[in-house]
Amino acid sequence: MLNMPEVLVLATSRRTHGGISSVVMAHEMANEWKKYGCRWIATHRNGSIAVKLLYMMTGMAKYLWYLPWCKTVHIHIGEAPSARRKSLFMRLAKLTGKKTIVHFHAFDTASTIEGPYSAVYKKLFDDADRVMVLSKMWENAVCSTFELGDKVRVLHNPCPRIADTSVEVKKKNIILSAGVVSPRKGYHDLIRAFAIIAHKYPQWKLVFAGSGEIEKGKAIAREVGIENQVEFPGWIAGSDKDRLFRETSVFCLPSYAEGFPMAVLDAWAYGLPVIATPVGGLPDIVHDNEDILLFPPGDTKALADQLEKMIADTALRHRIESASRQFAEESFNIITIGHRLGKIYSELSDKR
Repeated sequence: MLNMPEVLVLATSRRTHGGISSVVMAHEMANEWKKYGCRWIATHRNGSIAVKLLYMMTGMAKYLWYLPWCKTVHIHIGEAPSARRKSLFMRLAKLTGKKTIVHFHAFDTASTIEGPYSAVYKKLFDDADRVMVLSKMWENAVCSTFELGDKVRVLHNPCPRIADTSVEVKKKNIILSAGVVSPRKGYHDLIRAFAIIAHKYPQWKLVFAGSGEIEKGKAIAREVGIENQVEFPGWIAGSDKDRLFRETSVFCLPSYAEGFPMAVLDAWAYGLPVIATPVGGLPDIVHDNEDILLFPPGDTKALADQLEKMIADTALRHRIESASRQFAEESFNIITIGHRLGKIYSELSDKR
């Protein structure tokens, strides 16, 4: 049948704020998306129960329409609700003899492969022809939990492609943190850490770009007396996001748990020096004081020290900026990641 996709990509809607949709949007930019005839089918969206049900039903209808004609089903899953939703799609793919990929994006083993729904993940991974994980750390975690043979592949999340990073934009004294404003992301730690040094650097400010616990964040900033140096613009995208990232001088992600954070990949794409916690796949890649500054999750004193180091040491900041650009241009370039994904698609096509 003409114009039918070769690969069905099942993931959350692009309208949902989060890492999985950001990853798939980055994959769309690679040549492999067109080469393998990929089609994104949205099976979930944040919102009311009615909205979620509508997206599930609409996604299933599209899936059933395209499934007979495709060769491969590429299923993105995260936490337990995502895995449970995708189980039905997997069963239908196997019943129709399709090759299947399960792309695992979870941020914590305790709530996923080692949690109450471990059997759901085991079934999905057992049924899959390939299991893709975000880093060597996640490969070790999955393979030590389940017997999966040689089906596991590491595929790093890619840096997004920025239109023109050579555009000159005047930098401002901004420490940016982007993503959902939630306790897991450690926004409260960043506010309290910055409060330790804020009086020394009154010209600097924190900016939290994301939706979530904004009012709680403002209350903490008032409590520690730095409300005039903290801003919450909410979730931003498009030209607003581009302008903010270009104006930023330092990026910080104080998370307690991550898969491989797209927020850091965004920062690298813009050549920003990064301060972060050694969680998820980051420790497999980065080196403290060389290409990033690290601190233990929840340690506000250590974070304050790293913030001050990055603010005060211009040479250090520029050195880590260069490392960020190198990450974006080499290991995490969308072309490089796209080739690796295409190789996995090709492996499955060759096995038919």
